[in-house]
Amino acid sequence: MLRLAEKRAIVTGGAGGIGLAASILFVQEGAKVLLVDLNEDALQEAVATIGSDAASYVVADVTQPEQVQHYTQTAVERLGGIDVFINNAGIEGECKPITDYSIETFDKVMAVNVRGVWLGLKYVIPEMQKGGGSIVITSSTAGVSGDPNMSAYVTSKHAVIGLMRTAAHECATMGIRVNTVNPGATETRMMRSIEEQFSPEDSEAKKREIEQWIAMKHYATPQDIAQMMLFLASDESRHCTGSIYMVDGGQPKRC
Repeated sequence: MLRLAEKRAIVTGGAGGIGLAASILFVQEGAKVLLVDLNEDALQEAVATIGSDAASYVVADVTQPEQVQHYTQTAVERLGGIDVFINNAGIEGECKPITDYSIETFDKVMAVNVRGVWLGLKYVIPEMQKGGGSIVITSSTAGVSGDPNMSAYVTSKHAVIGLMRTAAHECATMGIRVNTVNPGATETRMMRSIEEQFSPEDSEAKKREIEQWIAMKHYATPQDIAQMMLFLASDESRHCTGSIYMVDGGQPKRC
């Protein structure tokens, strides 16, 4: 039996590593999926990779209210409603000490990673409450610990846990569950960027160093994260709300 049969899902950051992996898995499990991202070429490629009429896309900037309203309304019109919302779009920003960090970059990270998540909740919840559903917000191991030289990212990923907990309380009587998935180091473009910023001369050495911090000694794949999102999107997690789900291979929590 398909675990998401008849479900209708939005995935923001749908053209990226984790978002695409979730979209592929959701379609395989019977869902209709609307991918949301900024880059239309990447979205077209993602939908082609999925290779199913059950997947479509819309271009949107998650920091802009009218564009968030647009992707929400597109999902309602195209899919017939919203049962699952993977509130996943995010950026890493710079890897620099607070004293050297660009104000403009800090503001951009907060806009995408926090404002974008909040706007998604603001406009999706009224549609989802018509039939209930599941909202999954992508946080990070950085949402439960401190990491040097990543002040904006760490702050943003802590913040969305607060949003999740608030939304979980507000939505419980609407039949909507809200949780976070917190990936550790994962094989994505974002991790390549972080490795290169920390060690521009030998990013592979930085990756090997990070792997040694992890109890399982290797990065997650995007599919590993998508499997947790699938559980939370499905009715198997019908009594799960307001919680943090780590997918980190035993990555230690610092500070």
